[in-house]
Amino acid sequence: MCELAIKIPDAVLYDTRMTKEQALSFAKRAIALGYYTQNGVSIGYCAQIAGMTEEDFIKYLGENHVSIFHFDDEAEFLEEMKNA
Repeated sequence: MCELAIKIPDAVLYDTRMTKEQALSFAKRAIALGYYTQNGVSIGYCAQIAGMTEEDFIKYLGENHVSIFHFDDEAEFLEEMKNA
């Protein structure tokens, strides 16, 4: 597994009132969200990156207004709704 390091100015942690652990958690979730929305990485891998269960990561996506459902057009969506 690849490990990355980022430097965050102490002033940012002070201004946001985050501990180092909270900042690390925030960064991991933000990176996972970016990989999911911009690069199409799977929910499973993104959940691992974020340090969350898949269920919690899906909830996190919803909290950030990101849908796990992708339809090419309205007809496909309506067909899926009809079959639900």
